[in-house]
Amino acid sequence: MGRRKGGNKSLAPGDSQKSSSSNSLHDAATGTSIGGGEEVDEVIEERTESSNLENPPQSLALSSSDQTSADYYFDSYSHFGIHEEMLKDVVRTKTYQNVIYQNTFLFKNKVVLDVGAGTGILSFFCAKAGAKHVYAIECSHMADMAKEIVQANGFSNVITVLKGKVEEIELPVTCIDVIISEWMGYFLLFENMLNTVLYARDKWLINDGIVLPDKASLYLTAIEDAEYKEDKIEFWNDVYGFDMSCIRKQAMMEPLVDTVDQNQIVTNCQLLKTMNISKMAPGDASFTAPFKLVAERNDYIHALVAYFDVSFTKCHKMMGFSTGPRSKATHWKQTVLYLEDVLTICEGEALVGSMTVEPNKKNPRDVDIMLKYSLNGQHCQVSRTQHYKMR
Repeated sequence: MGRRKGGNKSLAPGDSQKSSSSNSLHDAATGTSIGGGEEVDEVIEERTESSNLENPPQSLALSSSDQTSADYYFDSYSHFGIHEEMLKDVVRTKTYQNVIYQNTFLFKNKVVLDVGAGTGILSFFCAKAGAKHVYAIECSHMADMAKEIVQANGFSNVITVLKGKVEEIELPVTCIDVIISEWMGYFLLFENMLNTVLYARDKWLINDGIVLPDKASLYLTAIEDAEYKEDKIEFWNDVYGFDMSCIRKQAMMEPLVDTVDQNQIVTNCQLLKTMNISKMAPGDASFTAPFKLVAERNDYIHALVAYFDVSFTKCHKMMGFSTGPRSKATHWKQTVLYLEDVLTICEGEALVGSMTVEPNKKNPRDVDIMLKYSLNGQHCQVSRTQHYKMR
């Protein structure tokens, strides 16, 4: 899975800079407007959007076919750097904080399970909101630091940190009232932590218990990206006079995680899949969804872009955030899937197709994506199937 160093796209002459610098952001998929700047405290009600931070953890950047996310997943979360990045993602962390602090009725005197607790920040929020007890499960070595943090902050009587895999741990209690987790990966499903949350839900959650967040939706749009595709993909066709196009084939198969400038968006945004975390089965994370992306101007299409939003619907007012291109940045950024074809599309014409998403059979924390698309336009007729691997 590729990442752009520095996180900023190269813009064509005359294009404006990042959408996150504007004073007002607008979600194309919902029509929701939210304020810009640093005012994340006013947590987004209904559905909202956000984008992406600068440098995703390089410890997850794998260099050979024998090295996958399955090998390094837990070790990568042992280093404080990845937790610093997530904690400083104010869209992510402040949303969770506001959901908990502004809805204490969900936590007061409740037994809470924090799945993938990391430093324990969500556990602390829950404890301060009045939770009876919080069990924080963390499999990486960060669990040892979390225990120290709990003790240093005087919460040892409320928060218990358990080191190990959710699937292997036995809780000191037989049931819990609330599950809270920040399980989302790049492209929503990378790292496959969702199945761990579902396992905990099925094993310990009481019948009328709640899972937070309880909704997650994946979206798709199309962008013009000639300059960066030339630099990142076509580069391999002629490297100092040598043909290295075999590497180009590999580069095309690896989705790129980076921030997309909203001015590059050519089409509408299409909802691909909504997941109800409270009710879904583990297999529901594998799906095939159709899409129809209608051009909003005459332009070229070089890539499709996926992003997600999550919702907390059990609050007094529905709250959440999104990682779309028209929103404040998050560390998830967006996921760019380059197309083999450069599509010439006119306003009103539609790029149609389907996307199939499923965990890699060998390494379930990786994601396999199959994209089928076709365009029958005035200047371009094309039909193709492409395969991608997030790892």
